[in-house]
Amino acid sequence: MPDTSSSLHLFADVLARVHAACRALAVDASWPEGIDFSRVVVEPPRDASHGDMATNAAMVLAKEAKAKPRDLAEQIAERLRADALIAKVDIAGPGFINLTLRPAAWAEALRTVLREGADYGRVRGGSNVNVEYVSANPTGPMHVGHCRGAVFGDALASLLQFGGHDVTREYYINDAGAQVDVLARSAFLRYREALGEDIGAIPEGLYPGDYLKPVGQALAREHGDKLLAMSEAQWLPTVRAKAIAMMMDEIKDDLAALNIRHDVFFSERSLIETGDNKVAETIDFLKAKGDIYEGRLPPPKGAPVEDWEDREQLLFKATAYGDDVDRPLIKSDNSYTYFASDIAYHKNKFDRGFAEMIDVWGADHGGYIKRMQAAVKATTSGKGALDVKIVQLVKLLRNGEPVKMSKRSGDFVTLREVVDEVGQDAVRFMMLYRKNDAVLDFDLAKVMEQSRDNPVFYVQYGHARGHSIFRNARTEVFPELPEDSGKRVAWLRESAVERLSDPVELDLLKRLAIYPRMLEAAASAHEPHRIAFYLYELASEFHALWTKGRDLPYLRFIINNDAELTKARLAMVQGVVSVLASGLAILGVHAPDEMR
Repeated sequence: MPDTSSSLHLFADVLARVHAACRALAVDASWPEGIDFSRVVVEPPRDASHGDMATNAAMVLAKEAKAKPRDLAEQIAERLRADALIAKVDIAGPGFINLTLRPAAWAEALRTVLREGADYGRVRGGSNVNVEYVSANPTGPMHVGHCRGAVFGDALASLLQFGGHDVTREYYINDAGAQVDVLARSAFLRYREALGEDIGAIPEGLYPGDYLKPVGQALAREHGDKLLAMSEAQWLPTVRAKAIAMMMDEIKDDLAALNIRHDVFFSERSLIETGDNKVAETIDFLKAKGDIYEGRLPPPKGAPVEDWEDREQLLFKATAYGDDVDRPLIKSDNSYTYFASDIAYHKNKFDRGFAEMIDVWGADHGGYIKRMQAAVKATTSGKGALDVKIVQLVKLLRNGEPVKMSKRSGDFVTLREVVDEVGQDAVRFMMLYRKNDAVLDFDLAKVMEQSRDNPVFYVQYGHARGHSIFRNARTEVFPELPEDSGKRVAWLRESAVERLSDPVELDLLKRLAIYPRMLEAAASAHEPHRIAFYLYELASEFHALWTKGRDLPYLRFIINNDAELTKARLAMVQGVVSVLASGLAILGVHAPDEMR
């Protein structure tokens, strides 16, 4: 279990108190031994008017306690009412327990933020996780659709790292299928063009984009006209290898523009061509387990299925592991199906020590999930788990109108074009400002606006506004306020934060207190968009408090005749700044001290 002791945030603290109350009750009431208390959780109530936190303890423990949930809730509540941290305990519905904390709890939560700094909410001691994302075919530059999966996968990897996991970022290079042969033929056409030949219009079925011209020029420099004298079977491997290498270099450069770098680039071709044939080995492994047989698939219902052939063939018993139909592994031309290679690849991941695997796929791969999860169950004997996150389409707009296709790529807008126009931060934040499985409208004009309607600006402006308040406080009240962030935080730790008692201040402290709980839930669900939503809400509350201070002078962050209260409010501002910077860092977005 992850070690959270270094940062026992408020929700973890209250959960520990609820667990203690339940365990003490279990002893006094002679409950059976071995009860699983991990099902007991503490979380924010759906309705804020119900209190600060809610627990399901009575609901999940009633069966073992041999009591009605409502009666058990009363027994648990009686013990919690004696806790000095808890001001009020209410029972709701069939047995939910709502808790209202004393104001001192929120002051202590702020002290935790100041004490933990950049580690606030961080967990230590998680498992090894492999996150595979992007994995675009190396047949051209990255387009805006790839961009969303790239940002999502990278932010998810960072979130899991913050949650204590040892994460490997991986890219699977699809360099063994028919599409890379098409790439080679397209590059060979550009090679002939580089030698001075008029190639005319690009034939149907080949890649038409100008991005292959540099590949043709490089081949001409390296080989002169020697390739022209060869048959396709002779020149194809050479041209294919060069084209793939140059396309992967371009893909890596495109990803670097978003500050995305993978730890592992795994070649599909390596499963077949280097050393032992890993696909054949995997098929033999499944045969030995009785998971493969010779059979005939029934005709598909509805739409045609790409890998269906009416013949006796080698089939994987996918239905034994939760899939709808069994799946073929070898085509009629004796080549492997894509699925066969994918099985071997995921077995390779498990053999490398990754029992927990996450794949980020495009919207058109949803029908592939069940079979791949079945394969992982089979090849790992149930010890491995695969979570597939589907990333939906991106609709690229400008002032609400669809953006025309790129001239360079031929038929799509490239990732680099979007990053160059609006910047890395806007792309990363906005690609996460909607749940991954929902279609995203990305308006190039909107993300350049400096307004509340532009979430990335509004959140970054919150961080910059905090630093502006520090600069003003240094001029007006505290010339000794350190400019160095580490020294400033240390200085602010001595603040009388218990003086933060106004309801709007307490609401802001409550928002800070929920950050670790939000991160925990986001990591568990593999949903980094929750961070973007949280940061926007935090920034909104912070900006709203600043605005109220203009109309209500007693709420201003800087009170010239009350240094103690000013220092306490600066500590609160520091808490906001620290959490905004932390969340933005996980998303891979900069936290500027000034906005120009």
